[in-house]
Amino acid sequence: MEKETHEQYEYARRRIRQKKNLYFHFVLLVIGGLFMFVSNMLMHVGSPEIWYSWGIALWLFLFMLHFIKVFITDRFMNKNWERDQIERLIAKQQYKIEQLHLKAEEQLLKK
Repeated sequence: MEKETHEQYEYARRRIRQKKNLYFHFVLLVIGGLFMFVSNMLMHVGSPEIWYSWGIALWLFLFMLHFIKVFITDRFMNKNWERDQIERLIAKQQYKIEQLHLKAEEQLLKK
């Protein structure tokens, strides 16, 4: 397999694994939330307050962070983004080095 094709395959494989883990996390959230609700209402576990809502809210918050990581952060900040940023910074550094060389040459010529 060519290098580029292999990289595309690995990227697709990694994204599918991330999405699969996210969907699994969602199923756990639903089942865990139902379990906490049923255990509170039917079995009167814990205090009579609605403690399970805090657990579900915390779990939902963690799920949302996971969702943001998979569909927003990792989608845009992947290897291509890293390469572009590296190339941009290298070009910026080379430009600054060239400017320093020109400035040094000008100072040498003035003396």
